[in-house]
Amino acid sequence: MTDTRRARLRDIATALGVSVNTVSRALGGKDSVSEHTRERIIAEAERIGYVPNTHARSLVLGSAMTIGLVITNPSNPFYAQLINGIEPHGRGRGYSLLLMVTDESVENERRAAESLLRSAVDGAIVVPVQGETAHWTRVQAAGVPIVFANRDVPELGCDFVGIDNEHGAYESTRHLIASGARRIQVLEEDLPITTIAGRIAGFHLAMADAGLPSSDADVISVPTRRHDSAVLPWQPAEAYRLARELVAGDDRPDAVVAGNDFFALGLYRALAERGLRAPGDLAIVGYGDHPYAAYMDPPLTTVHLPARRIGETAVDLLLRRLRDGADAAPRKQRLTPELVVRAST
Repeated sequence: MTDTRRARLRDIATALGVSVNTVSRALGGKDSVSEHTRERIIAEAERIGYVPNTHARSLVLGSAMTIGLVITNPSNPFYAQLINGIEPHGRGRGYSLLLMVTDESVENERRAAESLLRSAVDGAIVVPVQGETAHWTRVQAAGVPIVFANRDVPELGCDFVGIDNEHGAYESTRHLIASGARRIQVLEEDLPITTIAGRIAGFHLAMADAGLPSSDADVISVPTRRHDSAVLPWQPAEAYRLARELVAGDDRPDAVVAGNDFFALGLYRALAERGLRAPGDLAIVGYGDHPYAAYMDPPLTTVHLPARRIGETAVDLLLRRLRDGADAAPRKQRLTPELVVRAST
């Protein structure tokens, strides 16, 4: 008769003549096991088809070995890369991932917070909607540490990792000024979030440092479908409709800073329809450095965002918080984006 019993830690220990505790430490990645012994144990575990019983492990360790991830929009290429940083980095440290999507809705975010509490996750990495915060205070009060990613909620005193968006927009604008542009406008999504506010601040600062005028009128707000459904990424058509007006007259600006590469696509279309072209008629800088940016015609100058590294750093911050406890001072990290200069400027 075939033995269908689930392989156990004890089976590995018996086969190799070591203790169950040694097997557990080796498979859990603990440093107290020699590399030679660890390799033998891993090889034997693979041979007999051992699969960890995460429920039992949770009972023993008092830990679910699960990280909750709450994001606004998984179809946004930035958040896809963020997940690609978080999931393997957490998995390599023994943690699985529980993903929830808020769709830029405070109500959905409130439900996600309740789900985190019911799921008994060890901690959470959260891209906040940046609206009401009482539900995150409840999560904190329950002893679940939170790391905010990309967008911060400073009043909650949580760890945070994101991008220095002000620097990214500052460098974009300064590059356009150095290229000869004097009248520059911005296309930005009309969401009240810190990432957008940072980029707008960077634009105005660069203009002021160059002694050039700028005002709120130079920031063109793009209403997007994300107000109805954040599961869709930004659409080029949303910027295209405004860009047609922007390039229609003789008083068009010298250059445009687009809040994302999708908006730059819409600008390209509007220019082409009028027989115009970047950079001679209008210099364009995007934001995001999505995979298609280098293959646009002309290739798009844009800002590369270290999304994967943000994900990895968020995991490190969360595990440090789990180790150091709630009383440790919050860590705030802003990673520097990189301006990638191509032919559109």
